[in-house]
Amino acid sequence: MDRRTFIRRAGTASVGVAAAATLAAPAIAQENPKINWRMTSSFTKGLDILFGAGQIVADHVKEASGGNFVIEHFAGGEIVPALQAADAVSAGTVEMAHTCAYYYVGKDPTFALGTAVPFGLNARQTNAWFNQAGGNELLNEFLSSYNIHAIVLGNTGAQMGGWFRKEINTIEDLKGLKMRIAGLTGQVMSKVGVTPQQIAGGDVYAALEKGTIDATEFVGPYDDQKLGFHKVAKYYYYPAWWEGGPAVHAFINSEKYNNLPENYKRILNDACAAGSASMLERYDTRNPIALKELVSEGAILRPFSQEILETCYKAAQETYAEISASNPAFKKIYDSQQAIKKDAYLWAQIAEYSYDTFMMIQQRNGNL
Repeated sequence: MDRRTFIRRAGTASVGVAAAATLAAPAIAQENPKINWRMTSSFTKGLDILFGAGQIVADHVKEASGGNFVIEHFAGGEIVPALQAADAVSAGTVEMAHTCAYYYVGKDPTFALGTAVPFGLNARQTNAWFNQAGGNELLNEFLSSYNIHAIVLGNTGAQMGGWFRKEINTIEDLKGLKMRIAGLTGQVMSKVGVTPQQIAGGDVYAALEKGTIDATEFVGPYDDQKLGFHKVAKYYYYPAWWEGGPAVHAFINSEKYNNLPENYKRILNDACAAGSASMLERYDTRNPIALKELVSEGAILRPFSQEILETCYKAAQETYAEISASNPAFKKIYDSQQAIKKDAYLWAQIAEYSYDTFMMIQQRNGNL
């Protein structure tokens, strides 16, 4: 090959390389477009674990996308009221919300099954149902008519039964109480004489202090201490039989989610998984410390009586039967959750319960 032939062929190759580079740049840009979303929360910034899980998602997405996919995170009330987050997502006012599905039972009781229902799944069962037993698909099938795609973004673990201004020993003591309580539990509570109230977290203290309500539930010791409920209602009951393992969700406008590049969908799903794990871990770490502090500050711990639990369990089963008879979507999801719960408790009795019971005895005996 002479010198002129070599130069000519080298020049042709260079043009090819340049053309490939030119074609690659738009392809990369198409896969990693600049996208800016807004995420409204149903939580205040002061609830650092709940609100913080959403911030983990925003930070993770921005970092993993090299700053190309940005989610601005807003507290409840900054864009829309806390309990209107789902409506804002459906309408496209915001692309995304961090909220609890059961806040929207007024639209359809099936929403409650996305978070928790009385005597429902515990935290591990909830996560297993969503991620391994078809729960995500069932919930999103239901939510599709609302233009919402849901991704699990948190679980608080079993919650506390709430704060009461007076001692509650029997079912009779519940009758006539006005209680802040969310989801289907309000319907169950109404069957035993309670008047349920749905109030955003940031407004509960004032309502309790003024006597607008007689009792409230929220999450557990860490958040409840921050909100100061023990200062206006000293009786602290357990457990929250209505929230054994409530899920929190990212609600995303379906059109916006479907139009994301596949790599951005993966980034967003991974970010939600990280935020979800963090929430449960942080509550498990902080609740024990906060509970001891609350007791030292005057909170009086009380268990719900067996009579209350049994009566409310019966009322819950009646409620589910009534709803299932006229709501196929509710029945489909409820039956799926029941199926996994039955098997899960068989296994838990053999392994988790027996182990935990032994270790709790060691703790009570001062051996830990």
